[in-house]
Amino acid sequence: MPLGSSELLQGTLQVLILKALYAEPAHGYGIARWIEATTNDVLRVEEGSLYPALRRLETRATSPRSGDSPRTIAARSSMR
Repeated sequence: MPLGSSELLQGTLQVLILKALYAEPAHGYGIARWIEATTNDVLRVEEGSLYPALRRLETRATSPRSGDSPRTIAARSSMR
């Protein structure tokens, strides 16, 4: 099933957020500034897009997946 444009944009934003956090730990404002600086201000991330994307990433990182051991789930939860 092909992705809709909103799903594609959400996925792209999540990848950019992860790249920003890989470069250096940051809060929401710092992540938005990193994306803007990296893209030479071509992409501007508004709070209404950034914080829901951060919440989705956080939820995905802490939700159990099939096959996860209790140890893996606990380790992932402690990263919060």
